[in-house]
Amino acid sequence: MIVRIMGEGQVKLDDSHFPELNKLDDELLAEMESGDEAGFRRTLTALLNAVRTMGASLPDDSLEPSELILPAPDASLEEVREMLTDDGLIPN
Repeated sequence: MIVRIMGEGQVKLDDSHFPELNKLDDELLAEMESGDEAGFRRTLTALLNAVRTMGASLPDDSLEPSELILPAPDASLEEVREMLTDDGLIPN
């Protein structure tokens, strides 16, 4: 799957990594619902770092269609809230 991190670029990520990413996504959703800004920031950073670590960055000149778009590392809680679906950021 091709994942775009807003403001950074695209990463090719194997589907086998999604159970771990979904755990972080669930944590992020719970922190957003409770208004835990510090937890939200920590978990968003962990989620994006996991995508970067598990995936392979695509060249900057590559324009593959992104199947999943994640927020920028400095996105606010409100900006991320606008990106959410019923499943969170990452579909289950």
